[in-house]
Amino acid sequence: MKTLYLIAALGLLPVAPLYAHETAPAEKIQVLQEKLLKNLPDKKAMMLAVDYAPGQSSIAHKHDGTAMAYVLEGAITSQVKGEPAITYKAGEFWYEAAGSEHLVSKNASATQPAKLLVFMVMGKDEAVLIPLKD
Repeated sequence: MKTLYLIAALGLLPVAPLYAHETAPAEKIQVLQEKLLKNLPDKKAMMLAVDYAPGQSSIAHKHDGTAMAYVLEGAITSQVKGEPAITYKAGEFWYEAAGSEHLVSKNASATQPAKLLVFMVMGKDEAVLIPLKD
């Protein structure tokens, strides 16, 4: 969480946290762009880069906002509650409706890194990632 505060202090991230709780996933999340939307009051758009080391995965989580993900490098296995797990390769993409529970998000390879580009639309004060409780 110290890194998050450092990013905020540098002006690269607004005061709203990336995570709704102190527990942060191990993957590296970089905010590339964040803008308030003039045509949708109280909403913002975010563009994120998510880097996974070989074999790395996210904690189970949800997003209050809508998310669209594009695999830039490697392969990512993703599963949203009620749907099968799917492995997406570089150049492939998926959509997650607002409020979806993201049960699996992991690098499909134990030897190669993977990278996602994620675009989100969400409330201006909403967290990017909210860990699911067991």
